[in-house]
Amino acid sequence: MPLAPEKESVLKILTLISGGDKGGAKTAVLSLLHEVVKSAEVLMVCFMESEFTRDAREMGINTLVIESGVVKALAEIRRIIESEKIDIIHSHGSRGNFMAWLLKRHTELPLVSTVHSDYRLDYMGRPLAGLVYGTLNRLALRRMDYLIGVSDSMTELLISRGIQPDRLYTIYNGIDLEAESTPLCREEFFKRHGIEAEEGCVYVGIAARFDPVKDLSTLIRGFALAAGKQPKLRLLIAGQGQEEAALKALAAELGVSDKIAFLGWIDDTDSFYNALDINTLTSLSETFPYALTEGVRFRLATVSSRVGGVPTLIDHGVNGLLFEARDAEGLARHLLALAESRELRLAMADKLYEKTKRLFSLKATARTQMEIYESILKRHKRAAEPRHAVAVCGSYGLGNSGDEAILTAILSEIREAAPDMPVYVISRDPKNTRMLHRVRAVHTFNILSFARVARKICLYINGGGSLIQDVTSRRSLWFYLYTIWAAKKSGAKVLMYGCGIGPVKYKGDRRLAGRIISKYADVITLREDSSFAELEELGVKGPEIRLAADPALSLEPDDRDKIDGILFSSGIDPAGKYACFALRPWKGFEEKASAIAEAAEELYRREGLVPVFLSIDSSKDAAAAALVTSRLGIPYHRLDGPFQPGAVIGIMSRMKAVISMRLHALIFSAGHGVPLVGIVYDPKVSAFLRYIGQEYYTELEDVSARGLSELVERSMARHSSQAQRAAVERLRNMERVNREALRRMLES
Repeated sequence: MPLAPEKESVLKILTLISGGDKGGAKTAVLSLLHEVVKSAEVLMVCFMESEFTRDAREMGINTLVIESGVVKALAEIRRIIESEKIDIIHSHGSRGNFMAWLLKRHTELPLVSTVHSDYRLDYMGRPLAGLVYGTLNRLALRRMDYLIGVSDSMTELLISRGIQPDRLYTIYNGIDLEAESTPLCREEFFKRHGIEAEEGCVYVGIAARFDPVKDLSTLIRGFALAAGKQPKLRLLIAGQGQEEAALKALAAELGVSDKIAFLGWIDDTDSFYNALDINTLTSLSETFPYALTEGVRFRLATVSSRVGGVPTLIDHGVNGLLFEARDAEGLARHLLALAESRELRLAMADKLYEKTKRLFSLKATARTQMEIYESILKRHKRAAEPRHAVAVCGSYGLGNSGDEAILTAILSEIREAAPDMPVYVISRDPKNTRMLHRVRAVHTFNILSFARVARKICLYINGGGSLIQDVTSRRSLWFYLYTIWAAKKSGAKVLMYGCGIGPVKYKGDRRLAGRIISKYADVITLREDSSFAELEELGVKGPEIRLAADPALSLEPDDRDKIDGILFSSGIDPAGKYACFALRPWKGFEEKASAIAEAAEELYRREGLVPVFLSIDSSKDAAAAALVTSRLGIPYHRLDGPFQPGAVIGIMSRMKAVISMRLHALIFSAGHGVPLVGIVYDPKVSAFLRYIGQEYYTELEDVSARGLSELVERSMARHSSQAQRAAVERLRNMERVNREALRRMLES
């Protein structure tokens, strides 16, 4: 069936899928296409007539079935592409991906596939099918121009398997919470399925195929443990599959057959979910399962294994409960907690409903899909240009949340100014950088790789922090100066972004730095006024120099529920009173560890503040925290991380006071009006505190238990969050200078 003639500007999508999909995959594809056809022209080609294709036509999706062999089908699809002037080819599933792969040699159109599940587990329990179809699917996915992961975790999985991040997008299965539904009441549903309704019972349920990857044996084991302590629990299982006999045998072995109902395949899933009190998922692998979001429609309390994109939906302890896959005892504890408290079930269900409505509606997902299509077309066009990327180099990939916050801020600004621009990051841990920031990355000291990158970039960013200094390492200074020289020589513009300059102590280093920066940097933005003086003393002339502020000031915390989930998972009550200590190893710190511990104990006794030791640099700070906590005789918590910047900022915002050696911990807490005290090991720490009008700090060498605890108490007593926020707002206004410079250089 050809596409209807429309305006030339309307996007035309060819969708390839087998047509035999059922369950969540069917719902995901058809519900999204039903929304997308409102904004684009879509022709879906399937390779079998089925319930899937019939439902698609009923939903108004233009659907064509080609049931001929591969060669004839390929010829027909090529004819459609040419006659209909298709813009993008979008495939789903192994057969759709295989056909798209065969088309690649015949078209220059972008090929994109949505990865709905872990393709290595799709044929779990079917080795022959996995060998044939699974292998072809893996090969096809490798040849796609772009891939869409149905959850952040799926996208991360693809990155871990070597797919470059700038070929990847993420989308979440949307749910229509307002869809019309007339489910049967519990009693009527039970009657139809021959179940005796028991007054006062709590009904747990799952809808899943009986497949090893769904791990229903863990559900039955966990349920049996919980039912042994709470006899009012009942379990309803909807589904069919190869493991049915084994699962029924397991229920009999555990003595819970009389409390479990195997309902078979359920077409009326609305009535099934309406009959439950608790929805469950026990899978070993998932993306973003409809089995959970369908339960959300009926405001069900939810317990799930911590897999795939589930933690994006469920904030543990806030709007649901999570357990590790295969952990039957963990599942049992959660089932008991919910079974014994109707109030807890209702509260968590309501919060999960509101979050789903806010973030995962079907309309929002359709908007995201259209944005992905538009981005793909722009990226495909840009990739043909000889210089089509940006490189960012700094102290990245070392596990320091402060430095990663700088990188997060820079990348955010690049994506806002040029959202389809590929980005390379020079990192000490390229694999982790690719995973965290979704960018291409090369190792800091791989000079050959850097040279290849330099030939592709139009802009090189020497990014953030105190890079131009030789106190910690002369070699790092030489490296950063080399990259500035090499990038400029290759033909790229050079921006030194939100920098701290100095100290540069050695005469030879000073001459070299002054010469390289003067000749090869185009624009420099500085995070502090003292760096102006340092550049003057280095004799830097030529580049445009502007005073700005630390790029990390532009970052916002993660949402409240996510932070609550992190705290709950670490055994920390979000409603408690805490003092955060952000410490780091430094010369002389060991001698002061006992004094810091005594100060923490004093704050606990006098102010009721439980100490929380938060590692900003997860590779180093945990050792400093251990030195202090080994001397404590009071309750405490340690958050060793690593945490992403938004999480660190959110955690800091919950503290009653922050005592920090780390500059970025002070920046984060100051930005949220938290009383703070600095322990100064470097002049940059006291410089920041003085700038925001904060007088509560002490040199590391002067730390004493009484002096430190008194500083904290004075800071809390005299704290003016309004004045502190005003000072930080001034800094944020200055930070915009960084962004303005970046935008100008990208535009030019």
